[in-house]
Amino acid sequence: MKNTFYFFIFLLVITGCERKKAIYAEVSTEIVSPKTYVVYKTTQPITIDGKADESDWKNSAFTDEFIDIEGVKIPSQTTKVKMLWDANFLYVYAKLDEKHIWGDITKRDAVIFYNNDFEVFISPSDDTHNYGEIEINALGTVWDLILNKPYNVGGKPKNRWNLNDLKSAVFIKGSLNDPSDIDEYWSVELAIPLSAYAELKNRPKIKPKDGEQWRINFSRVQWDHDLKDGTYSRKKKGGKFLPEYNWTWSNQGAINMHLPENWGYIHFTDNVPTNPIEFKHQTDALTEQVTYALYRKIAFKDLKHLKKEKVGTQFEFEPIEVQGITVNASFLKTHTGFTLQTQNTQKNTVYTINETGLIRRKQTN
Repeated sequence: MKNTFYFFIFLLVITGCERKKAIYAEVSTEIVSPKTYVVYKTTQPITIDGKADESDWKNSAFTDEFIDIEGVKIPSQTTKVKMLWDANFLYVYAKLDEKHIWGDITKRDAVIFYNNDFEVFISPSDDTHNYGEIEINALGTVWDLILNKPYNVGGKPKNRWNLNDLKSAVFIKGSLNDPSDIDEYWSVELAIPLSAYAELKNRPKIKPKDGEQWRINFSRVQWDHDLKDGTYSRKKKGGKFLPEYNWTWSNQGAINMHLPENWGYIHFTDNVPTNPIEFKHQTDALTEQVTYALYRKIAFKDLKHLKKEKVGTQFEFEPIEVQGITVNASFLKTHTGFTLQTQNTQKNTVYTINETGLIRRKQTN
């Protein structure tokens, strides 16, 4: 058999070669539309002081304000981000409105999100594997780590991965750990070394160039707080910490930042901030979101029974119609798990994704 996948056919079960009705899958309610942002080249050195006073920063647009991680609730305080880049760094400036600025974690690579924090997630290859995470609190304490793949498919964090060339600073408009007043905001400025993230890429392992697109998202973890003897702490009820709030730039669709397929897109351009361009997707983003939604149904949700099929079993899905496109999809049970293949009937790109969520793209004639 030259190709294990065939589009536009009915369900075929290898055992007995019995034809059955194609599988129906509803994914329209699970489609996420990631945010986009064009990252412009700097025209002058950027001083990492948490203030973003340079003209390049002033000429750069903020992202949309952060939303609740599930895209439903409006956060009680505003968060927004700007980005720039040069030959060596991706610059991130975040402004976090905050009435009570506090923090007590001072050890690098501790679990920073036990304080209110700001987090950056970067995937340079856009395949859901090998991505980095940076967390920082109002004290400027950093936690940096990488994952080989998301936690929900067995990903293992490497806390020993340190961004030795990372530059970071926090600026506080108000007072730190002082409950006697109401604060305005705290801001974070980062210079993230691009060479370290280039090492996480598939190929070529080089720093981004003009026109390259990566995946990125930002998270703000916010806790309700208690005060005891003038000291802030996470609030408890019944002896247990109240759950944190998670506010993000691009909607994750679930309370889980480790869904790289739902992160936003950034486009690196050699243009400067005063010469803006329009963001244009370089892949079929909607078909990919359909692919990821169907993958999650098979991996974790109502279609996970397919993983129990006999190795070599193939299924076709009924054509999936979402937002004006039609996607054909097929499933193959493999020795290691499964492979899902999709194609937009109007496009010539085929997507394959395996049980670990690793996606591949291939152009067809």
